[in-house]
Amino acid sequence: MSSNVIDLASPERSPRSSHAPRVLIYSHDTFGLGHIRRCRAIANALIASFPHISILIVSGSSVISSFQFGDGVDYVRIPGVEKQSDGHYGPHHLNLDLDDTIRLRTEIIKQTVLSFDPDVVIVDKEPVGLRGELKPALDILRRRGARIVLGLRDVLDEPAKLLEEWRHSGALDALDTIYDDIFVYGLESVYQPLAGLPNQQRFAGKTRYLGYLKRAVPSPMPPNRYPRVTKQPFILVTPGGGGDGAGVIDWVISAYEADGTIALPALIVFGPFMSREKRKEFAERIARNPKLEGLGFEPRLELLMNRAHCVVAMGGYNTFCEILSFDKPSLIVPRVRPRLEQAIRAGRAEELGLIDVLYDPSQNGEGERDPMVMAAALHALPKRLPPSQAFVPDLLDGLPTICRALADDLSPPVRGRALAPSAVSS
Repeated sequence: MSSNVIDLASPERSPRSSHAPRVLIYSHDTFGLGHIRRCRAIANALIASFPHISILIVSGSSVISSFQFGDGVDYVRIPGVEKQSDGHYGPHHLNLDLDDTIRLRTEIIKQTVLSFDPDVVIVDKEPVGLRGELKPALDILRRRGARIVLGLRDVLDEPAKLLEEWRHSGALDALDTIYDDIFVYGLESVYQPLAGLPNQQRFAGKTRYLGYLKRAVPSPMPPNRYPRVTKQPFILVTPGGGGDGAGVIDWVISAYEADGTIALPALIVFGPFMSREKRKEFAERIARNPKLEGLGFEPRLELLMNRAHCVVAMGGYNTFCEILSFDKPSLIVPRVRPRLEQAIRAGRAEELGLIDVLYDPSQNGEGERDPMVMAAALHALPKRLPPSQAFVPDLLDGLPTICRALADDLSPPVRGRALAPSAVSS
């Protein structure tokens, strides 16, 4: 780091001219694609409503450069940290130990905050950042008077596990002392992610349920880039980032191998984090089956989701939002380790009639996956009603509601009054 470091003894915001508002979004990104894709959707929605602002995303995602952002949005990539299958963390690329990597990330985040000087900060999911890396920056932001927002997906984890993690990290105190707002990107009637925490009265007044984040179809690829199978009705199979998606892909391929009468073909998208060995094994099996086609990583998965007749997925937050947005009959095969997040979401969604659920018996210790069980589910899936037929009100209002909630901070002044945000299509 440069020795020309800004003095932190007096970090208050200096008087400044009428520059356009600035938004900083923090996304720790240690596993999969969920965090950065959620932050991208929010950033693109904000810039569509307030095109005069600047948005900077601070992210640890190794694939952030693959995504499209609106004009006015840029990012700073901090050194990556990986979350392993056992729940432990380690550096992604650097030959440093974890503590040194966290110290480096902490310093980069702090200097970014000092230089960018945001008016609004949106923190994704982790109130104090990964291993507390956000605490120094939050202290500076609090003293400078920025509006600090915690953004939470609909489900975090089972309440007891969340309480243990947040009590240990200091996140519980941050909810009360640091954050001005807590935005939940879901509906209170579907799930309450903070319901198991103590002293609810300390932060209940600042918690708002906004609805899920509706996705739109991005600019299309040239027609010759669409896989062959998409020229007809097909099933899209997506494990999200793919780091823990080998089980569901193996189960789907096995079903097609065991039952040649499944009507619809399937396009299987592996995701960028699936191991090279697994991808090679699956590609060889897919090549032998005329009803299957494989694809590596598609950052604009919305294009394929929109074209698909129905979907098989693991049930992460972003995939769930896309299923709702494009109104696709869907089968969710949620993971249950190391978190119950996907299983909790899938269970509630099934109760509401939004999707169907099939649990992997090998994850629950209940035996091996039966190809014919998956085959039966794939036969039934095309006949399932789309999620819209469940008639859940205000389900996809999240993005326009975020824009309305931040309008006073982000709208340019007009005769002393704030402009209302324009209609949003993310």
